[in-house]
Amino acid sequence: EDVPSQTFDNKDYFCGKETFPVYESIFTEEGETIRKIAIEIEKPPQIEIHVWTIRKGILRHLYVEKLSKREFEGLPYFKLITRTTLSQWKIFSEGEAQISQMCESRVCRTELEDLVKVLYLEKSEKGHC
Repeated sequence: EDVPSQTFDNKDYFCGKETFPVYESIFTEEGETIRKIAIEIEKPPQIEIHVWTIRKGILRHLYVEKLSKREFEGLPYFKLITRTTLSQWKIFSEGEAQISQMCESRVCRTELEDLVKVLYLEKSEKGHC
């Protein structure tokens, strides 16, 4: 039986579920860190980018923008960090909504880092489908 390879192509499956590429961009300007997490979705073909503005560890601003693949390809700084399933992306999005309320008035570096880790699929689970 063929075992799916760990390459980053559109035919990469995780326990029978299709996975989608996730990109990240982090840069700092004027004391603020702008962290962007993006997923490439095929239907409809678009890129969904979650933008976090963090100042002194406090999440100051969060918004989501949607771009075409062509618009996204022209953006600098994004790098592929993993592939994830739509169900993991949903968990990420729901967690993000909770954190955005929780972290308006306090430092949330750990919570934000843990939220991004949700997107990484556990390799050890591949054999346990």
